[in-house]
Amino acid sequence: MSSSDRLLFNRQTSVHQILGGGRLADLILWRHKNVTMGILMITLVSWVMFERSNYTLLSYVSNVLLLLLIILFLWAKSAQILNRPTPPIPHFQLSEETINEAAALFRDRINRLLTISHDIALGKDPKMFVKVAVYLVLISVIGSLTDLRTLCYTSVFLVLTVPALYERYEEHVDSVILKGNMKLKQLYNRYDEECIKKVRKWILEKNKLS
Repeated sequence: MSSSDRLLFNRQTSVHQILGGGRLADLILWRHKNVTMGILMITLVSWVMFERSNYTLLSYVSNVLLLLLIILFLWAKSAQILNRPTPPIPHFQLSEETINEAAALFRDRINRLLTISHDIALGKDPKMFVKVAVYLVLISVIGSLTDLRTLCYTSVFLVLTVPALYERYEEHVDSVILKGNMKLKQLYNRYDEECIKKVRKWILEKNKLS
């Protein structure tokens, strides 16, 4: 087997390229470990806090912002009175490149979704219709088992861990999946030989006798 044959679905692109190859892919694949770890920790802490308390997201964000503004305001005023340095607040500003990249990605995803929806509505893509129906049923089942908040936290955790682990152990995972796929094909062929063909033969013989 060549290296390309051992890749899942015979793909030629890397995981980083599949995820878009931009800053989002860098974040998901832990190219910036401190940022990704920070997001994971914030997700975990917020989930524990919301589960243990009666806070809602809106009330929590409002209280945190209010407390932050009060602290910074009092710090700045006391610094002016005592002739001390003001709070070291960096000047945050989104670059035009970041905005354009996010907008282009969002536009491409929305256009693709609209195209798929249009084809399904007109009955042009039965396979995609079946896939979407299965996904919707799966989402419905998952939604009945958990709440939206826990589902969102779990999704963030999986997005920030599974692709990175897969990229790290890519060859081993692909090899195991391909071997499992080959075994399933062998089992199906054996079942086809031993059961389905015998049933077909029996039906043909019965039709001849009748």
